[in-house]
Amino acid sequence: MKTNIVLTGFMGSGKSTVGRLVASTLKRQFVDSDDVIVERAGKSIAQMFADEGEEGFRRLESCVCRHLARQEDLVIASGGGALLDEGNRSVLEASGILICLLASPASIRERLATESGRPLFNGNWQALYEDRLPAYISMPHSIATDALTPPEVAQKVVELWRASR
Repeated sequence: MKTNIVLTGFMGSGKSTVGRLVASTLKRQFVDSDDVIVERAGKSIAQMFADEGEEGFRRLESCVCRHLARQEDLVIASGGGALLDEGNRSVLEASGILICLLASPASIRERLATESGRPLFNGNWQALYEDRLPAYISMPHSIATDALTPPEVAQKVVELWRASR
Protein backbone atom coordinates (compact mmCIF):
# COMPACT_ATOMS: atom_id res chain seq x y z
CA MET A 1 0.00 0.00 0.00
CA LYS A 2 1.22 3.49 -0.83
CA THR A 3 1.27 5.09 2.60
CA ASN A 4 4.63 6.88 2.76
CA ILE A 5 5.28 10.54 2.04
CA VAL A 6 8.65 10.92 0.32
CA LEU A 7 10.23 14.37 0.10
CA THR A 8 13.02 15.04 -2.35
CA GLY A 9 14.84 18.08 -3.66
CA PHE A 10 18.25 19.69 -3.65
CA MET A 11 20.19 20.13 -0.43
CA GLY A 12 18.80 23.10 1.46
CA SER A 13 15.32 22.79 -0.05
CA GLY A 14 13.83 22.04 3.37
CA LYS A 15 13.23 18.29 3.20
CA SER A 16 14.22 17.54 6.80
CA THR A 17 12.68 20.64 8.36
CA VAL A 18 9.41 20.23 6.46
CA GLY A 19 9.41 16.46 6.91
CA ARG A 20 9.51 16.79 10.70
CA LEU A 21 6.60 19.23 10.60
CA VAL A 22 4.55 16.95 8.33
CA ALA A 23 5.28 13.94 10.54
CA SER A 24 4.19 15.87 13.61
CA THR A 25 0.99 17.04 11.93
CA LEU A 26 0.06 13.55 10.72
CA LYS A 27 1.37 11.74 13.82
CA ARG A 28 3.82 9.69 11.75
CA GLN A 29 7.44 8.71 12.11
CA PHE A 30 9.96 10.96 10.34
CA VAL A 31 13.02 9.36 8.77
CA ASP A 32 15.89 11.21 7.11
CA SER A 33 17.54 8.73 4.75
CA ASP A 34 20.91 10.42 5.27
CA ASP A 35 20.64 9.77 9.03
CA VAL A 36 19.97 6.08 8.34
CA ILE A 37 23.00 5.96 6.04
CA VAL A 38 25.22 7.54 8.72
CA GLU A 39 23.93 5.07 11.30
CA ARG A 40 24.53 2.06 9.06
CA ALA A 41 27.96 3.23 7.87
CA GLY A 42 29.12 4.27 11.31
CA LYS A 43 30.59 7.47 9.89
CA SER A 44 29.55 10.85 8.54
CA ILE A 45 28.54 11.33 4.94
CA ALA A 46 31.61 13.53 4.43
CA GLN A 47 33.80 10.70 5.74
CA MET A 48 32.00 8.19 3.49
CA PHE A 49 32.73 10.37 0.47
CA ALA A 50 36.37 10.65 1.54
CA ASP A 51 36.75 6.90 2.18
CA GLU A 52 34.55 5.33 -0.49
CA GLY A 53 33.72 8.09 -2.94
CA GLU A 54 30.27 8.99 -4.18
CA GLU A 55 29.83 5.49 -5.65
CA GLY A 56 30.18 3.81 -2.25
CA PHE A 57 27.78 6.31 -0.73
CA ARG A 58 25.21 5.74 -3.50
CA ARG A 59 25.35 1.94 -3.05
CA LEU A 60 24.44 2.25 0.63
CA GLU A 61 21.84 4.90 -0.20
CA SER A 62 20.11 2.44 -2.56
CA CYS A 63 19.99 -0.21 0.18
CA VAL A 64 18.47 2.34 2.56
CA CYS A 65 15.86 3.40 -0.02
CA ARG A 66 14.76 -0.21 -0.50
CA HIS A 67 14.60 -0.70 3.28
CA LEU A 68 12.47 2.42 3.82
CA ALA A 69 10.16 1.55 0.91
CA ARG A 70 9.20 -1.69 2.66
CA GLN A 71 7.86 0.25 5.65
CA GLU A 72 4.55 2.08 5.95
CA ASP A 73 3.26 5.40 7.23
CA LEU A 74 6.62 7.15 7.17
CA VAL A 75 7.53 10.68 6.22
CA ILE A 76 10.87 10.25 4.45
CA ALA A 77 13.37 12.97 3.60
CA SER A 78 15.41 11.40 0.83
CA GLY A 79 18.91 12.52 0.00
CA GLY A 80 19.11 15.17 -2.71
CA GLY A 81 20.48 12.70 -5.24
CA ALA A 82 18.67 9.55 -4.14
CA LEU A 83 15.75 9.74 -6.55
CA LEU A 84 17.98 10.49 -9.53
CA ASP A 85 18.58 6.74 -9.52
CA GLU A 86 15.62 5.11 -11.30
CA GLY A 87 15.71 2.08 -9.00
CA ASN A 88 15.48 4.24 -5.89
CA ARG A 89 12.76 6.37 -7.42
CA SER A 90 10.77 3.32 -8.46
CA VAL A 91 10.78 1.60 -5.06
CA LEU A 92 10.00 4.79 -3.16
CA GLU A 93 7.27 5.82 -5.61
CA ALA A 94 5.68 2.40 -5.16
CA SER A 95 5.62 3.03 -1.40
CA GLY A 96 3.89 6.40 -1.40
CA ILE A 97 3.61 9.91 -2.77
CA LEU A 98 6.74 11.66 -4.08
CA ILE A 99 6.92 15.40 -3.54
CA CYS A 100 9.84 17.54 -4.65
CA LEU A 101 10.63 20.70 -2.71
CA LEU A 102 12.04 23.24 -5.14
CA ALA A 103 14.26 26.13 -4.07
CA SER A 104 16.19 28.67 -6.13
CA PRO A 105 20.00 28.78 -6.02
CA ALA A 106 19.78 32.05 -4.07
CA SER A 107 17.58 30.45 -1.40
CA ILE A 108 19.82 27.40 -1.18
CA ARG A 109 22.93 29.55 -0.79
CA GLU A 110 21.24 31.53 1.99
CA ARG A 111 19.94 28.44 3.79
CA LEU A 112 23.28 26.59 3.67
CA ALA A 113 25.61 29.54 4.28
CA THR A 114 26.42 28.46 7.84
CA GLU A 115 26.35 24.69 7.38
CA SER A 116 29.30 22.37 6.93
CA GLY A 117 29.58 18.64 6.33
CA ARG A 118 27.90 18.61 2.94
CA PRO A 119 30.55 17.23 0.59
CA LEU A 120 28.70 18.05 -2.63
CA PHE A 121 28.10 21.65 -1.50
CA ASN A 122 31.84 22.23 -1.23
CA GLY A 123 32.33 21.84 -4.98
CA ASN A 124 30.55 23.49 -7.87
CA TRP A 125 27.12 23.00 -6.36
CA GLN A 126 25.38 25.29 -8.86
CA ALA A 127 26.38 22.99 -11.75
CA LEU A 128 25.11 20.04 -9.71
CA TYR A 129 21.85 21.92 -9.11
CA GLU A 130 21.44 22.56 -12.85
CA ASP A 131 22.18 18.90 -13.62
CA ARG A 132 19.57 17.68 -11.15
CA LEU A 133 16.84 20.22 -11.86
CA PRO A 134 15.23 18.30 -14.77
CA ALA A 135 14.88 15.21 -12.57
CA TYR A 136 13.39 17.27 -9.74
CA ILE A 137 10.90 18.90 -12.08
CA SER A 138 9.88 15.47 -13.40
CA MET A 139 8.64 14.36 -9.97
CA PRO A 140 4.88 13.75 -9.78
CA HIS A 141 4.38 16.65 -7.35
CA SER A 142 6.44 19.72 -6.51
CA ILE A 143 6.25 22.73 -4.23
CA ALA A 144 8.19 25.96 -4.79
CA THR A 145 9.52 26.85 -1.35
CA ASP A 146 11.25 30.22 -1.84
CA ALA A 147 8.35 32.43 -0.75
CA LEU A 148 6.97 30.06 1.90
CA THR A 149 7.81 29.36 5.52
CA PRO A 150 8.49 25.75 6.53
CA PRO A 151 5.03 25.45 8.17
CA GLU A 152 3.42 26.71 4.95
CA VAL A 153 5.36 24.17 2.88
CA ALA A 154 4.40 21.43 5.35
CA GLN A 155 0.73 22.38 5.00
CA LYS A 156 1.01 22.10 1.21
CA VAL A 157 2.62 18.66 1.58
CA VAL A 158 -0.24 17.53 3.82
CA GLU A 159 -2.79 18.88 1.32
CA LEU A 160 -1.11 17.00 -1.56
CA TRP A 161 -1.02 13.82 0.50
CA ARG A 162 -4.70 14.11 1.45
CA ALA A 163 -5.68 14.80 -2.16
CA SER A 164 -3.82 11.67 -3.27
CA ARG A 165 -5.72 9.35 -0.91
